[in-house]
Amino acid sequence: MTIRLYDSHTRRKDDLPPPPGPIGMYFCGPTVYQRIHIGNARPFVLSMWLKRWLEYRGYTVKLAENVTDINDKIYDAARPLGIGSAELARRATGWYIEDTDGLGLGRPDVEPLASETVGEIVALTQELIVRGLAYESKGDVYFRVARFPEYGRLSGARPEEIAAQEPGQIKEDPRDFALWKGWKPQEDTWWDSPWGRGRPGWHIECSAMAEKHLGAAFDVHGGGLDLRFPHHENELAQSRGAGRPFARTWMHNGMIELGAEKMSKSIGNIVSLRAALDRWGREAILVFFLGGHYRSPLEYSEVTMQAARAQAEDFRQAFRVAAARPSAFTWESFADALDDDLDTPRALAVLHGWRAAGQLDLLARGLAVFGLAIDRAGDVAPPETHRLAVDRQAARARRDFAEADRLRAEIERLGFEVQDVADGFRLIPKAK
Repeated sequence: MTIRLYDSHTRRKDDLPPPPGPIGMYFCGPTVYQRIHIGNARPFVLSMWLKRWLEYRGYTVKLAENVTDINDKIYDAARPLGIGSAELARRATGWYIEDTDGLGLGRPDVEPLASETVGEIVALTQELIVRGLAYESKGDVYFRVARFPEYGRLSGARPEEIAAQEPGQIKEDPRDFALWKGWKPQEDTWWDSPWGRGRPGWHIECSAMAEKHLGAAFDVHGGGLDLRFPHHENELAQSRGAGRPFARTWMHNGMIELGAEKMSKSIGNIVSLRAALDRWGREAILVFFLGGHYRSPLEYSEVTMQAARAQAEDFRQAFRVAAARPSAFTWESFADALDDDLDTPRALAVLHGWRAAGQLDLLARGLAVFGLAIDRAGDVAPPETHRLAVDRQAARARRDFAEADRLRAEIERLGFEVQDVADGFRLIPKAK
């Protein structure tokens, strides 16, 4: 057994070390200033599915998924609301946890806050200054991009993109990015530092949180494709510049699209996860994500969600299949798909093969990996209904088909269907 993941840095599929590991994973969570949208949910779902599958395959896994609660966007969103940025971040963190709990996949092992990691951020920034990779300028601290020759290798960013990431007049080089930002009068929070009052830059937060909870080297770093540059490029430069091996494999999930555009808070074309859960239910959302490989974009629309809901209902009602028959798909078919860069579309095809063949035990086992299940309510019927089914089976045995039809009608009046299977019968609730 070998699990392979596509590494955005090497541009190839690389093998994970054999179980039991341990495997350390860090996924970038949200910047919290409003309810997250369905696109923000994709890296959360990916991280939880990967963690569940690795544990199923015998690995010990620690998943850290951060919450960015210090950021310009939080200051900007809090001001019109007339509340403090810290209070808005606290509320929005609660919304994020509430909404992702609605997916029914559990929680990461640790969910660090940037605001609780400021000491580690300051220490890492000081270390980069000592190494000559960072410098102070009027209360800000910047990373010297020119001193890190590998810069741009992760993202393939072009020089003009690098120069445009953080415009400013007090930098040595327009490509340099902020590790620490001096306090501004319109900001209602700050922390003390050797460079005066201020707050962390966005990128240094994740470098410090990942190291704090997973150590200087860990196995997988994940997040949306839109984070590859500049966020992940800058994380890699900071941490490796400070002498840390940092992440071995970089996973980037494709964007959720509304029409031809990616879903984005800045554009305003968003559907909140809360609204999607209320409209479609958790099972349909999970099947929607299953239908596309994590590295590919996915279109969110009425049509795609209706199709996902129909598939989810087919799985939930799989017990209605009259009898099991052989299937070309084995458990190894399912495992091979997920071992190969978490190929969920191929795994989904296996699940449908089991459903069509009535292989309910295999189906239930596979669905559980993704937080889905068969509705087993059909396996239990009231004693009176079960007695009528036994009588009907006896009538059929003595070829009294009129009595068998009468008993079938009585069973249906009580709200059940009776299916004849190889080893007797099965009682299931009538379809509504």
